[in-house]
Amino acid sequence: MKIKKFNKKEQGISIIGILFLGFIIILILSYFKISIKSVVESPEAQDNLHYVGGNTRNLWNDYLKEPVSYFWNDIFIGIFWESFINNMERIRDGKPTDYELAAPSINK
Repeated sequence: MKIKKFNKKEQGISIIGILFLGFIIILILSYFKISIKSVVESPEAQDNLHYVGGNTRNLWNDYLKEPVSYFWNDIFIGIFWESFINNMERIRDGKPTDYELAAPSINK
């Protein structure tokens, strides 16, 4: 029976890889004499950017702002962040954290 090793790590692209890829793309565009500046400053590109920006703003204001604000203020800040700060202060002061207090213990 042969034992397989599963030591393969799934690796994504690093920030260095992204920068290198961007540099390569710029070189390719330069080779074909495509000016990024003229493409971005063209009236068609400006119209597209304004259209996407306006629709993104409408999406945020009409649909996403209220639920995201509720989640951030009432759930994340109210529950997780305050608990995190309280436990960090307990660790700093040498006191047991909520997790240590809630853990089952064996009394002899």
